[in-house]
Amino acid sequence: MTIDPSKLRPATRLVHGGVHRSAHGETAEALYLTSGYVYDSARAGRGHLRRHRRALPVFPLRQPDDHMLEERLALIEGAEACRTTATGMAAVHAALLSHLKTGDRVVASRALFGSCHWIVSTLLPRYGIIGEFVDGGDLGQWRQALSRPAQLVLLESPSNPMLELVDLRVVAELAHEAGAIVVVDNVFATPLLQQPLELGADVVVYSCTKHIDGQGRVLGGAVLGRRKWINETLQRLSATPDRHYRHSTHGCC
Repeated sequence: MTIDPSKLRPATRLVHGGVHRSAHGETAEALYLTSGYVYDSARAGRGHLRRHRRALPVFPLRQPDDHMLEERLALIEGAEACRTTATGMAAVHAALLSHLKTGDRVVASRALFGSCHWIVSTLLPRYGIIGEFVDGGDLGQWRQALSRPAQLVLLESPSNPMLELVDLRVVAELAHEAGAIVVVDNVFATPLLQQPLELGADVVVYSCTKHIDGQGRVLGGAVLGRRKWINETLQRLSATPDRHYRHSTHGCC
């Protein structure tokens, strides 16, 4: 685009943000139905991957289509960067597990999507990560829970389906004082009605199954936040180590 997309109105960003046309100049974005890309040699492919670890194509499962969707979502959200995932729950799982380690503590709003609640209550404790729930609308409970160190806060606002509201700005301040990042599931409000990053959140997650389509025809997820966190924390969860390329040309040619 020749126009700075940040200067466009939200409705225009929804249509034109993140467009990357191929050399053929198609009107609609092309679909790349491939699991790999061709290089002149294995050496050239290996060099490209090492020089442009976050460029396209990065790994066989990263497509130009992904990049267009990510850029468009980031523009609408007001985020520095975005990564798409296979499902909404994959987005939540990746956002949490990439940041947490054994011994860490998570404080979460009790009104969570059922599978998100299960991650905090059942999955994380298996890895030695403590989960604690509070009533999202009760700031007193947030203050008490965040009066001691924590590493991550997870919440929905409005919650699905009971529409419980959380004061994001106040909770974000309390969380940061406790040393935690704030992860917000914003799928009910969407960035057109609420932008959690402007209210102090650090990470926003979406189920594209609801957020992009809403009719059960799409499966996917998205994680948005600061570029440094996306690249150095989230991306490391799925990045292939450099040693892989010393023994294999998989994905290079």
